[in-house]
Amino acid sequence: MLNYVAQGFILGLAYLAPIGMQNLYVINSAISLSRIRAYQVALITIFFDITLALASFYGVGALIEKSIILRGIILFLGSIAVIYIGISLMRSKPQVIEAVDVSIPLLKIISVCFAVTWLNPQALIDGSLLIGGIRASLPAEFSTLFISGVCLASFIWFMGLATVVSIFRNMFNVKVLRSINIVCGLVIIYYGFKLGYSFVEMIK
Repeated sequence: MLNYVAQGFILGLAYLAPIGMQNLYVINSAISLSRIRAYQVALITIFFDITLALASFYGVGALIEKSIILRGIILFLGSIAVIYIGISLMRSKPQVIEAVDVSIPLLKIISVCFAVTWLNPQALIDGSLLIGGIRASLPAEFSTLFISGVCLASFIWFMGLATVVSIFRNMFNVKVLRSINIVCGLVIIYYGFKLGYSFVEMIK
């Protein structure tokens, strides 16, 4: 049982760690603001990230689970797409972190956290393919454990990111971010092949 929580946790980290809009906003907050304020930004981001993960898993994932044909299509196309995402991530060049003005009211922070998550096409597509697609390869009785691991990863990742950047704010550079992207790209490629294997098993 814990194996499915661990799988969800690992996928969650690989899904979250690539340096995108969410992470850049949390990183910039930790660089520019007090640690308490950075934690506020991290917690709000976690809330929106978990709601997106749940929507992807129980929304898109549920549709996939009910249709064998759709399940096969998603497993096949999802495998190709996820592998492509992983390769693209490994080849990508992270942006240079620049200090930004994040000393804004809490309501504005909430709106920005919502925008970088729910209005971010990359997050919506990646969430649907990675999290929603993986549900098609899971035994139904263990799906809750898997998504619990994904949610746990979200909490630990963003809180950890805010903490580490606050403490070591002068050590984060493009080289460090590039290394993170390579590791996460490899994990995502692994899950892409796992989707492909599930497709092969389904059509046997």
